[in-house]
Amino acid sequence: MDNTGYELHEETPQTSRAQTERIKQECPVEKKSHWSMLNVFLICLLASTITTVLGVLIVSLVCANKTGFQPQSNNEGTAQKRDTDPQKTPRISPYKPQVDPKFQFLHHLTKSKRHEFPGGTIQWARFRKNAKEYQNEEEMEFGRSINSQRSKMMFGTLNIKSKGLRAPHWHFNANEHGYLLKGTVWIGVVDAGGNTVTTYNVTAGQVIFFPRNTLHWIKNVGAEDCMFLLFFTTHEELQTLDVDDTFFLTPEDIAARSLKPQGGVDFIRSFQKQAEDQAVNLPPNLAELVQKPSYEQSADNLVWRYFFDLKGSTEFRFPGGIIQWARYVQDGKNLKPNEVTYSEFLHSKEDTLTLGTLRIYSNGLRQPHFHFNANEMGYVISGCGKVGVIASPALTTDFTIGVGDVVFFPVGTQHYIKSTCDEDLFFILAFSTGNQLQTLDMDDYFHATADHILAQLFLKKQDEFKKIPRFKEDQAINLP
Repeated sequence: MDNTGYELHEETPQTSRAQTERIKQECPVEKKSHWSMLNVFLICLLASTITTVLGVLIVSLVCANKTGFQPQSNNEGTAQKRDTDPQKTPRISPYKPQVDPKFQFLHHLTKSKRHEFPGGTIQWARFRKNAKEYQNEEEMEFGRSINSQRSKMMFGTLNIKSKGLRAPHWHFNANEHGYLLKGTVWIGVVDAGGNTVTTYNVTAGQVIFFPRNTLHWIKNVGAEDCMFLLFFTTHEELQTLDVDDTFFLTPEDIAARSLKPQGGVDFIRSFQKQAEDQAVNLPPNLAELVQKPSYEQSADNLVWRYFFDLKGSTEFRFPGGIIQWARYVQDGKNLKPNEVTYSEFLHSKEDTLTLGTLRIYSNGLRQPHFHFNANEMGYVISGCGKVGVIASPALTTDFTIGVGDVVFFPVGTQHYIKSTCDEDLFFILAFSTGNQLQTLDMDDYFHATADHILAQLFLKKQDEFKKIPRFKEDQAINLP
């Protein structure tokens, strides 16, 4: 038979019983050894397969960690794939960055990108749709914060060189409120239909207002640079059109038929588009181009709609500082005639802002408070301080601030500001309401709550709350 294993168990006449028994004893050992080797081979093969799979998984996880891969939307994934050159732009991860939560409320504007033009510079604290346009993750955190809160606010600084011009332009999606920090400027505003052109001069400490879709320009007429602190009523990307851009984007024959100049289309073709963006314009041959400039002032009743003398307005004094307002006041109570005009015009527009300056004396405190009806955004003009924010029990932070910093406090968020330098801490503030601002301070809500309610809440004897004094003078900004 061909089966040798079977043959080994078959007795034959030539084989003795002793030999048969010896063979039976030896053959099973040989068979066991054969199957053990097979088992060892299979086990080794299985172990090798498992080890290989685990190795591939570990290598994949390590590579994913190094490349910053995270689950993301299709749009974000597409944006990340396009970012193949780290030399062109800072690499910003498309998912929510793990950064200090304080940057939801703080933006170091002095570290942001300077947009350079022939006649000046612009810097922004704003939301950008393209994450690659942020300089770093902290800046992106601030931009996303003001956008997610639907704040209707953004901020920028505009520096214009002497004789420089912020080109005539308008904004599709925002009103503009500005505070002139330094310099002297001449402003023009063109109403709908072009029938009324309002021009006026502005000096440091005064406020300007441009409603959405109102064409306006700003000309520096002083010997030094001027600096504007600007607030816009949008948390999306600002949409702006400059007059030179619209001109060059209009077909030549359409422009000629509209303007009807001498020379027709040939005159239109004589205009040359500059290679450099002229948003803030200052030609090197300006003296040849302009011979007799005039900076006229329109009638007061026109000017007061777009202009407010904040530095000359009423000072609201507290033990620890001063507040001044450019805002709407119902029935114009305690306002000067020019302030009434501004107040009513402001209130007639949608999504306008309340502006104010806040001066906190050294070691003074703008006590913890919150606003019912407005987000707040501010820019530090001078001094330094400490800010505390309570957005929720899980989101509480405090941080230091200095010149050039922008702060943001969402509506209903309790916050305080303390001056920590030898000099006063001075802010320009904007609030996202064209109505009267509604605010509640900590001492006010403690006094307004019954002692027995406070006792039950804080597990403290009711009489203990008599130790919290009431002052005749408002302690909104106090001193120790």
